[in-house]
Amino acid sequence: MDDLQPLCNSSDLAEGGQAVPFDVVYAGQTCRAFAVRFKGRAHAYLNRCTHVAMELDWQPNRVFDATGQWLLCASHGAAYLPDSGQCAGGPCQGGLVKIHLVDKDGVVCWQTAYNLKPPAF
Repeated sequence: MDDLQPLCNSSDLAEGGQAVPFDVVYAGQTCRAFAVRFKGRAHAYLNRCTHVAMELDWQPNRVFDATGQWLLCASHGAAYLPDSGQCAGGPCQGGLVKIHLVDKDGVVCWQTAYNLKPPAF
């Protein structure tokens, strides 16, 4: 059964602004993930470039390019579409691992799945 995990207040995700980081267990491994807002909708992905498994941030919680239109890997220049995570250019294959979000009543939650769980504390 999939569960919703509270992530942040909706207002914490500014359009094209800083990402809100969080940790998940993906396929048995603890990984960093991030949530952003693009064209009014919240989106979340594993923070892992598909070219080489490195985090995208060029500065802490900065994953958008200067225009706020692309998610950009600071190490390799791979560009991803913010609303789907699909590779749009540069050295990437496929797309980022998308994490389903629910943005309701002022709170953004992420949804667990068979291969995506909250970390144990």
